[in-house]
Amino acid sequence: MAFLYLIEMKKKFSNPLLFCSALAFCVFSCTSQKAIPDITDDEKAIFESGGEEPVEIKDEETEYEIIIIEPGFNAWLQSIARPKGYYSQSFLENRNAIMVTTWNQRVLQPNRYDPNLYEMQINYDPSIDYGYEVNYKLYNYFIYFQRKYNQRLGPFIPRI
Repeated sequence: MAFLYLIEMKKKFSNPLLFCSALAFCVFSCTSQKAIPDITDDEKAIFESGGEEPVEIKDEETEYEIIIIEPGFNAWLQSIARPKGYYSQSFLENRNAIMVTTWNQRVLQPNRYDPNLYEMQINYDPSIDYGYEVNYKLYNYFIYFQRKYNQRLGPFIPRI
């Protein structure tokens, strides 16, 4: 019986199509991490602008608020970001939970990550309904941040 088993195994590996597809799978599965998509000239101009007022993110219904002090974010939000309603609230909440976790981990590692970029933790609880407005602007801030500073806050490519 053992002899027959070895012959059958030899037949399985002697199939050149199977061998080539297994080799191709190994080669393509070992690709490098995807880069952040190219930044447009409009985005570059906004990233290089400065002196903007802080952006207050409020949701009147839920009474939650975030204040973002980042030059260029408000202009980027109004001119480059996807419009409100493009993403569902559950999509925004799921992505924000992932990116907040990564952000907070980086705040706690100032020797590894630039402490000028990751200054303070974000107190975001996925079990709380912050409303669409807060989630929308927080998500877009993360996209803005990742594109401006060439950072990755999760497994997703920060696209517009």
